[in-house]
Amino acid sequence: MAERILSPELLPDSTIAVIGAGNGGQAMAGFLALKGFDVNLWNRSESKIDLLNKIGGIMLEGQVTGFATPNLMTSDMGEAVREASLIMVTVPASGHRDVAAQMAPHLSDGQIVVLNPGRTGGALEFKQVLLKNNCHSDVTIVEASTFIYASRTIAEGVSHIYGIKHRVPVAALPATRTIEALRVLRKAYPRFVPAENVLFTGFDNIGAVFHPLPVILNAGRIESNLPYEHYRGGITPSVARALAALDEERLAIARAFGVRSRSTLEWMHHTYGIKADTLYEAVQHNPGYVGITAPDTLNHRYIFEDVPFSLVPLAAFARIAGVEVPVIEATISLASALHGVDYMSQGRTAQAMGIAGMDVDAIVELVLGGDSQ
Repeated sequence: MAERILSPELLPDSTIAVIGAGNGGQAMAGFLALKGFDVNLWNRSESKIDLLNKIGGIMLEGQVTGFATPNLMTSDMGEAVREASLIMVTVPASGHRDVAAQMAPHLSDGQIVVLNPGRTGGALEFKQVLLKNNCHSDVTIVEASTFIYASRTIAEGVSHIYGIKHRVPVAALPATRTIEALRVLRKAYPRFVPAENVLFTGFDNIGAVFHPLPVILNAGRIESNLPYEHYRGGITPSVARALAALDEERLAIARAFGVRSRSTLEWMHHTYGIKADTLYEAVQHNPGYVGITAPDTLNHRYIFEDVPFSLVPLAAFARIAGVEVPVIEATISLASALHGVDYMSQGRTAQAMGIAGMDVDAIVELVLGGDSQ
């Protein structure tokens, strides 16, 4: 059933900037515009923005239908964010550093920046980049544990939303600002719910489980140009067992920081309403995954985003807490070998997150209430 859109008399009076016009950004900008918000859509590529302006908007298909017309579609970051009370970052985590640097001169007190999602350690790193670029505005950085839509851009200006998650935990840095940020966020997305802190949203990173390892284990299939569905075809019983082992390591890291993170099975139940005994069964029974095709190249964000910005920070937290994570480390090593890139050093390291030299207690104190500098 298509998502219900608010009637005109219920429309909120705010401007929301959506940063990134890829699979997620076009879905989010289209949804919010249909819901009656003034939406500023930014993308780095002028050619994409020019094409979207020529089309005149974004056509949504699937769970949400309609032609949406954002207020502004631009490649000028200042123009996009200057008047926005809420800034929704939808670019892959591999683009967060660049986006934060571009955004820094234009931010002002009271704005809320949401990373959709932050992957692991996203809010911590985003704050560090803002500080390094001399942004001292009182901005609240929020991260979501996952992207609210399963969506794909099937043609320029046409976004297909396959599914909408039932509940998406979000947390602010520091956690004392989470409820205040949610008051704004829930005007647009009542499915956002509070998480205890950004360690929860960072460790609740199911993309770290579902994205890189299935691509690596299906590498031959991908390079042989054999089409298949990423979830329902790529996650076979044996692949699912490997994912379950990686998932256990993720949970062990969370426990070391006092965070009660959800297993992938619990996440599937809370997010999609799927109950199953095994990860393989949960994937096969999830209608939101039907039709989501596998990458057609190994040069895909499931590796170049999720390895350095999900698995590498998980490994960094593991080292701080003294947790052994052989499957996570092996996945990073395999991805590095496939791409010829040292992801362990180039990814979201402890230093990049501003937690180098800190112990578990200091990091917990930082995310609950505090200043990193």
